[in-house]
Parts: sequence; structure tokens; C-alpha cells
Amino acid sequence: VFDQRIGDVFCTRVAGNFINTDFLGSLEYATKVVGARTIVVLGHSDCGAIKGAIDHVKRGNLTATLAHIQPAVTASKTSGERTSKNAAFVQTVAETNVRMGMAALTAKSPVIKGLIKAGQLRIAGAMQDLPTGRVSFLA
Repeated sequence: VFDQRIGDVFCTRVAGNFINTDFLGSLEYATKVVGARTIVVLGHSDCGAIKGAIDHVKRGNLTATLAHIQPAVTASKTSGERTSKNAAFVQTVAETNVRMGMAALTAKSPVIKGLIKAGQLRIAGAMQDLPTGRVSFLA
């Protein structure tokens, strides 16, 4: 599915894969109108947006974008330092961010929640390892 061409899948993207009303509207259209049956919230390894949120980067409009990721930073635990230099922490925050994004879809969209309740839609979370391209679905 990840090697599909334009028009084969309905795709929305934003740095840090957070959920806002623009994404919800697009996903409601993709699911309720077009008939998409699965939403995949896909994060990836070594994510620059995640690193920026961890390090509290402040730069133009990026500041507001990274603020959407802060809840995942706050919720993530680590045994090491809470900086972007800690690769394990970056991965943990990225996975937490995916899970929070999945939860936000049903919490913020009665349309998506209704489709799931009716058995017409499912949401999956996954992480892509950039060096290998391998995608692992979260449990």
C-alpha cells in the first residue's frame, strides 16, 4: 500500500502528524463521502518535527505546529535525558504522538467515531523506519 500512486489512496500529511480541523474535514470526506475504510496514522523514525517539539524550538509558524506535538512529549517517559539527542526518547515520543493522533480522530470527529462504531472504518497506527523503509504497526 505504501508504493501507491496519486489517486490510489487518499493521503493527508503534516509535519508531526497532529490532528486539527483541516485534517478531520479531509478525513471525514475521505471516509464518509469517498468510502475509505482504513485510516493509518503513520509516524517515522528520527522525525525532525518530534525533535523540534522535544527541544522547544521557536521559529515562525513552526512554533504553532510544534505546540501540537507537546502533549506527546509531556506524556512520554524516558530513563535518559529528555532531549532530541536521546534517540530512544525521540522514538517513544513519536510513537506516543501516533497513539494520541489515533485517539484524537474519534474524540474530535463524531463522523469518524460513528463509522468505527458501525464497523465501516478502522484506524491503525504505524511507525516507518526511514533507513530501511520498514513499517511496523503499533499494538
